[in-house]
Amino acid sequence: MALRITEECINCDVCEPECPNDAISMGEDFYVIDPMSCTECVGHFDEPQCKVVCPVECIELHPDFKEGQETLMAKYRALTAKKTTAA
Repeated sequence: MALRITEECINCDVCEPECPNDAISMGEDFYVIDPMSCTECVGHFDEPQCKVVCPVECIELHPDFKEGQETLMAKYRALTAKKTTAA
């Protein structure tokens, strides 16, 4: 599953630089996670780094994007391949 940031976000700016997929950006009122780029850090880390650093624990599983480990790993491979060809 992709992750999402809830409205409890305090815009502390700690999650955005931790995302290895650049999936986190400032939204209209608080930070948001692009579900198409979120792999829950699969392929990079053992656990989602945004959740590790979030001081208010406002990051949860996105109910509209139910993805298993294999799907998240495939997304990771596609995203890293895209970065490689762009460089």
